[in-house]
Amino acid sequence: MGCTSSNIAAAATTTSNPTHKVGKSSGQHQVLFFPDPALPCRYGSKCRRGKNCEFSHERTSLVRFIQFLRHTKSSIDICVFTITCNDIAREIMDLYKRGVKVRIITDTQQSTNIGSDIAKFREAGIKVKEDHTPHHMHHKFAIIDCKIVMTGSFNWTRSAVLNNKENIVVTDVKPVVQAFTQEFENLWKAFH
Repeated sequence: MGCTSSNIAAAATTTSNPTHKVGKSSGQHQVLFFPDPALPCRYGSKCRRGKNCEFSHERTSLVRFIQFLRHTKSSIDICVFTITCNDIAREIMDLYKRGVKVRIITDTQQSTNIGSDIAKFREAGIKVKEDHTPHHMHHKFAIIDCKIVMTGSFNWTRSAVLNNKENIVVTDVKPVVQAFTQEFENLWKAFH
């Protein structure tokens, strides 16, 4: 099973994600805006190409987004229209290989498009469900460790990272987390 009221409450008492700041706040911890100037350099500060490197060495929105994914400890429920960004797909695969429980809901029409990473996830053993309707499953959110929600207009695609005006809000407000959790569970039961 996914997130329940009891494990959301339990998760709220601990902080395991170093990018997540606990304290007196409205619960909104970060807002990320796209497009980024470039995809992140895999070598980071160890890059030897210097100014000739076509990739970004800054802490871009995608880098911050991936940091949230990377610090997932136990579970991530992903409900997105499509996933075609290889940097994001790699991180999801790494989570799964580390033993994190990964569940993905996606749009049927998008799952078979060129560049979609859905088939790779299924082949690896990640549980994936689709809507199987003529309408779009157009949500774009993830629930991390039953206590953090990332949501916004952002499609998990290379084009969204580099070209589109997109946003992601990251929050731990309990009623928001619970609402997204309920929506995910409803869709998980409804789709196959």
